[in-house]
Amino acid sequence: MSAELLRVLVVDDDHLMRAGLCAVLSADDSIRIVGEAANGAEAVELTARLSPDVVLMDIRMPVLDGIEATRRIVASGAAVRILILTTFEDDDYVLGALRAGAAGFVLKRIQPEQLIAGIHTVADGDSLLAPQVTATVIGQLAGQGAPDTRTAKKLQCLTPRERDVLTHIAHGLSNAEIAGALVVEESTVKTHVKRILAKLALRDRVHAVILAYETGLVRPGG
Repeated sequence: MSAELLRVLVVDDDHLMRAGLCAVLSADDSIRIVGEAANGAEAVELTARLSPDVVLMDIRMPVLDGIEATRRIVASGAAVRILILTTFEDDDYVLGALRAGAAGFVLKRIQPEQLIAGIHTVADGDSLLAPQVTATVIGQLAGQGAPDTRTAKKLQCLTPRERDVLTHIAHGLSNAEIAGALVVEESTVKTHVKRILAKLALRDRVHAVILAYETGLVRPGG
């Protein structure tokens, strides 16, 4: 992340939405809008040229959608975090975008201060899922049938306590909430989370949630 201002690229094919997002973000002293894109192809090109810290990415766009744009940006190795903007109509795309490498989702009707906080959250290396989006991810994973036993073998490298922490992550608990549930210091939980992500070669805790459901460690409704 930049030492001074957080550099953000705004991507949305709706001119009015894009202008509104830029106005909201520009009002915050910690954020600098470095560019705007109207489709995924422009987002890929501008990310390579402008090196933003965060890309605020719409999903449904002409030329190239947000999922494929996210996949290409992540594959390029760019040091950037991608935060997806979604509406309830975009629910079918949620899991695909997360698997493509997005750091999280926010709903387009989010409050300005929450959007700004969310951008800072992903820029700091954490992940972000609106509660409604988390429910969608779980629902999609639930519809995939039996857990993948080959993927489940990945969990064998975790200690019992790390499996406990991963289970709590999958249920949507924050580090502070996990610390309370396990009666340990929050710093201890942070250490466990870092080790889990490293051992499982995961980008962030969003992808830890996906893996927990894919392996059957956590079951929807369980």
